[in-house]
Amino acid sequence: MHLTLKKPRPFLRLSFLFFVGGMGAFSSCTPPNAMTSYYHDVTATHVPSDPEAHILEVAFVDVDGDGDLDVIAALEADENRLYLNDGSGKLTWKKGVFKAAKHDTEHVRAADFDGDGILDVVFVAEDDQTPEYYLGNGDATFRDVSDRLLGMSEGNGLDVGDVDGDGLPDIVVGNSGAEGQDFLWVNDPERPGYFIDRTAENLPQVNDATQSIKLADLNGDGFLDMVVGNEIPPNRLLFNDGKGVFTERAENLDLPEPLETREALVFDVDGDGDLDIVFANITSNGGVWDKNPRARILINDGQGRFSDETEQRMPEHKFSTYSAREVDFDHDGHLDLLLSALAVPGFGEEQLRAYRNDGKGYFTDVTAEVIPESVVGRNWNITIGDLDGDGIDDAFVGGWASQGRLLLGKAKK
Repeated sequence: MHLTLKKPRPFLRLSFLFFVGGMGAFSSCTPPNAMTSYYHDVTATHVPSDPEAHILEVAFVDVDGDGDLDVIAALEADENRLYLNDGSGKLTWKKGVFKAAKHDTEHVRAADFDGDGILDVVFVAEDDQTPEYYLGNGDATFRDVSDRLLGMSEGNGLDVGDVDGDGLPDIVVGNSGAEGQDFLWVNDPERPGYFIDRTAENLPQVNDATQSIKLADLNGDGFLDMVVGNEIPPNRLLFNDGKGVFTERAENLDLPEPLETREALVFDVDGDGDLDIVFANITSNGGVWDKNPRARILINDGQGRFSDETEQRMPEHKFSTYSAREVDFDHDGHLDLLLSALAVPGFGEEQLRAYRNDGKGYFTDVTAEVIPESVVGRNWNITIGDLDGDGIDDAFVGGWASQGRLLLGKAKK
């Protein structure tokens, strides 16, 4: 089996940002190259400074009931974090909320698992195989109920959704390693917030080395299906029978070349009303040039059959992408793309990339126009939401040994 190191550590990063202890300090000024007509990079004034942090994913959740979105961060080799939002997007690190242990946490999702009207949080971890699960109290505190989770694994993918139609959110975990069977944990209707392991009965039994797993209705029947992005090819498409039993439909997923996928996105690329797929890929995990890292676009025919139309729709690129996200950054009603970028071979910093959708699913690289020059790093996760309450989507960009960055979206001129 071909395995590579998940997160290489080739060198230390030097940064113009500085770190000060306490509840999170900020660098002294905003760089002059931190604004475009689309985004304002407010990292220097709005995000606690930690230029060596490994923020691999964040979730936006109103944890304290004040009406604004706070930031829950999953970190590798450090405690998971809660950043409280003051309503303008300025974040303060509230320490001691989650376990003090420093796990290899990869992903985080929020949902109301126990049905009390307050969002809860689940994390998965890779190398030390230690997931975490917390029930929210509604006042920026949580109760640790990690003992309710049903297994340990090299968790590299995570999603939540109601797969069996009982109105309760369930959990799917994408796993890698020697025992890389993905998990399906169904919320127990008799005890909401507890789970029943349906992996053996409801999922194909295969070691996928999964890096991304997404739930969405891909064939229009009203049930959440599953797309699985894998480190070791192939990626997979699974259809749900409505009761949470998933069957692979490999013939419906056009994969003309092998991919090392790190993120699967599901959204309406071409504006025809059904969900398409975008796979964000790397050439190798900080190693030599191997697979083509170009992001792939697969168009849905409306019946859950996906054709790869990358050549005519997606610009060529050589950078590797560990994360991507759809967002309408130009406010024209069509979902565009933000892509993380790293220089591989090696593991070099790059500028975040922006691709504009023409409304029919054809993308153009508009990075120079859209992304501030300051947004350079080993970009990892990208999370979209309105942090400053102006009705415009913002973007938090995590990184590997890089400062987490906040880009406030700007109104269309």
